[in-house]
Amino acid sequence: MYYYSSFKKEIMSSNKKIEEGLEHIRNAEKSLKTSLLKWRPDYENAADEYNKAATCFRIAKSHEQCKDCLLKAVECFKQNKALFYAAKALDQCILVCKELGDLREVASFAERAANMFQTQGNAESAAASLDKAAKILEAQHPADALKLYQHAAEVVMIQDSTRQAAEYINKVARLHVKLQQYDLAADAIRREMGLHEQNESYQATGRLTVALVLVQLTRGDVVAAEKAFKEWGNYCEGAEVQTLEALLQAYDEEDAEGAQRALNSPFIKHMDVEYAILARDMPLPEGMTVPVVKKEQTVAPEMSEGLIEKVSTLSTGDTETGKEDSKTSENTDATEDDYEGGLC
Repeated sequence: MYYYSSFKKEIMSSNKKIEEGLEHIRNAEKSLKTSLLKWRPDYENAADEYNKAATCFRIAKSHEQCKDCLLKAVECFKQNKALFYAAKALDQCILVCKELGDLREVASFAERAANMFQTQGNAESAAASLDKAAKILEAQHPADALKLYQHAAEVVMIQDSTRQAAEYINKVARLHVKLQQYDLAADAIRREMGLHEQNESYQATGRLTVALVLVQLTRGDVVAAEKAFKEWGNYCEGAEVQTLEALLQAYDEEDAEGAQRALNSPFIKHMDVEYAILARDMPLPEGMTVPVVKKEQTVAPEMSEGLIEKVSTLSTGDTETGKEDSKTSENTDATEDDYEGGLC
């Protein structure tokens, strides 16, 4: 009985909020109407009313109506040249889409919000909006999240915020690995290493050296992996250096067991999830065998049949000749036997 009454109260409260939201929508529509004495719509008041209606619908968990009101508020803010508040409303739309479980428009909302924030000169809010949307998309739509992280990195680089840019590039590199885009992943890792080098974050650069070697080995390019280690290995710690040396030597000598031992190193297993999975699934050197080249025939294929025929003919001829010779010798022997006793 208690649960029933509680559920009933919740429904009544929800209905009340929906009615309140509808009232705000009516007020917003009135503000947008013009008349003889009111030549221009009151976009500011309409945007405020739509925002209030969206809040009511959110409380009532009517997310579709909430989203519609927020988008109408965005248009009113734009008409009133209040781009910052329009962008904030789009940020709210992203969260509502997450509640609805419909992520199709999240990327476009984030891009629009970021552009509005940048127009207002607020790069930090632009990057934060892109980052928020990318985190929502990362699990189910990694390709869309990748583009948002790339945009976020570009935004903060304009402000010379290299530390924050390195964080976004790190996410870009990990998503490239997740999508098995290893060439792009290697480029992103090198870019991140360059940013860490500028910031004198040498420990992070050392860890990324390990990641770059793993990516190059997964690409099947042992030479590039060795080159990366020679170029950046001085930033690695002692354990990392020993592991990478053992790993590269194992691949150079096609020693699968040695490579597996190196890949089971604790610090590799405790790297970012994408790199740990990469190390677990990467092909071992025994799978990189050189295909055996078959010896070419010294005789052309089209000539072989003719040669075989000639050889068989010659052999047959030799056999027949042998037979004739044997017959001749037999006849000669017989004749000699006939005349052995002399002439009588």
